[in-house]
Amino acid sequence: MNLRHALPVTLVASTLLLAACSADADAEASGDASAAAGTDTSLTDVQDAGVLVVGTEGTYRPFTFHADGAGDLTGYDVEVARAVADELGVEVEFQETQWDALLTGLEAGRFDAVFNQVGITPEREGTYTFSTPYTFSNGVLVTTEDNTEISSFDDLEGRTLAQSLTSAFGQQAKDAGAKIEAVEGWAQSVELLQQGRVEATINDKLTWLDYVTTNGENGLKVAAETDDYSRSAVALAGGDQALADAISDALATLAEDGTLAEISNEFFGADVSVEPAA
Repeated sequence: MNLRHALPVTLVASTLLLAACSADADAEASGDASAAAGTDTSLTDVQDAGVLVVGTEGTYRPFTFHADGAGDLTGYDVEVARAVADELGVEVEFQETQWDALLTGLEAGRFDAVFNQVGITPEREGTYTFSTPYTFSNGVLVTTEDNTEISSFDDLEGRTLAQSLTSAFGQQAKDAGAKIEAVEGWAQSVELLQQGRVEATINDKLTWLDYVTTNGENGLKVAAETDDYSRSAVALAGGDQALADAISDALATLAEDGTLAEISNEFFGADVSVEPAA
């Protein structure tokens, strides 16, 4: 054999082998880079699994709770989640946990979404992905039905209001010049109002609607409402935009066909899924 001729052939073969390995390495690196870039498979993952895993408290009436204390899981958010899953064409699986663990559960991949009246805030938007809102609520000024002296927030200076000291509504009452009788929550505020020990309270409209649905007005009335309002939506892990978009589309369909209004009226006697008019 003429080695002078064999050597170039060996070199060519080696070169081709190295080139092929290099191409494979480039392809693998490209795949790794694509994975690192984070292709959004959030929707297809749910579709492939055939189930939407939802995080919720299960102890937050009327949004997510067990009927009669130990019955089936229900509530406004629970029924909205079921309706959304139907629109997506998948089953729904609820995982109940404490509020503090819901959003961290999203980051850990325990849930696909959280349906639990998660308010949209700039801070949360920096970490999580949100659907379009499905709940809107403002504040209401509640007093007794025979009170003719309080008809607006401008009438609160010098009045005694039952408020939680740590709530935004409590601060609003202070800013209006009211005297504050500290309470732990809505139930105590109602009790003090009905006993005549305070003149009014400011609270969330959803809380008021739930109270009226369950108990009737019981001698109370809404004297005024705030102009600003909060928005609650489905929370998802940051970057799960494909699933968020699909859920938003589902919510739009449920709003259009009246399903959201029907669910809302069941639990609140009013449609809280519609953004208040400007």
